[in-house]
Amino acid sequence: MPNEIRIPSPSFAPLRSRLKGSVMDDPFTRGRYATDASIYQMMPHAVVVPETLGDVEATLDFAREQGIAVLPRGGGTSQCGQTVNHAVVIDTSKHLNRILELDIEGRRCLVEPGIVLDELNRQLKPHGLWFPVDVSTSSRATIGGMAGNNSCGGRSIRYGMMRDNVTAIDAILSDGSTARFADVASTSPSGLLKELQPRLLAMGSAGEILGVFAMAIIGIIALACVLQGYALGRLSWLMRIILAVASLSVLMPDMTFKFIGIAIILATLVAWKIGQIMKSDGA
Repeated sequence: MPNEIRIPSPSFAPLRSRLKGSVMDDPFTRGRYATDASIYQMMPHAVVVPETLGDVEATLDFAREQGIAVLPRGGGTSQCGQTVNHAVVIDTSKHLNRILELDIEGRRCLVEPGIVLDELNRQLKPHGLWFPVDVSTSSRATIGGMAGNNSCGGRSIRYGMMRDNVTAIDAILSDGSTARFADVASTSPSGLLKELQPRLLAMGSAGEILGVFAMAIIGIIALACVLQGYALGRLSWLMRIILAVASLSVLMPDMTFKFIGIAIILATLVAWKIGQIMKSDGA
């Protein structure tokens, strides 16, 4: 017997009558959306290709009534299975793929989630602008999918990840309420977000405190490593560990952590080199 969980799908006729876009629940279409760039395969209940934001809202309402999951999907370039599930897949890449606003002076734009990264940059290029999160799948990856994954790209150390380049996200939550995820001072949460926001902020504060504490410990150990490198003129196992941890801190979104990590790496390597030179002169 095949190792497969069979979940009954509801009738999608009521949903079809509500949408301007299309609803596809035939085996061929569902099979195409059952996989992505990963090794995983999960058959969706149906695929919705919305033409308007109203179609998305109607799909979420239908899924909530039926008690089934919803899965927004971009280009399907994920290698970890984020875009496959026993759910109603919403593919916004066909119609909801426009730049809605462009502020050239402020170097900001408002886009729909289905716009592909290469297409976004093609439209920005005449204005001397580009979106710097340059993932390798840029010809297929959508901005909505990149935001969901917090994508990085090859220049993330210089330009940051998606979280560093997105100022706000307008979203529809599971209860049907709308919410804006942005700077807390500029937003007034309502609906489900009003309940969730204090918890999210508490999680962020705890993580910040832990990060500062961790970097302080790393800094103290790094100082010992600098002295050790100066004395020994070689990279000990402890120094190698510190260099590895400091390298990881460079990837963190906070610029303070980036600079601390770079400083630790440079100080350790310089001390090691000076130790080598002094040992060779002494010899």
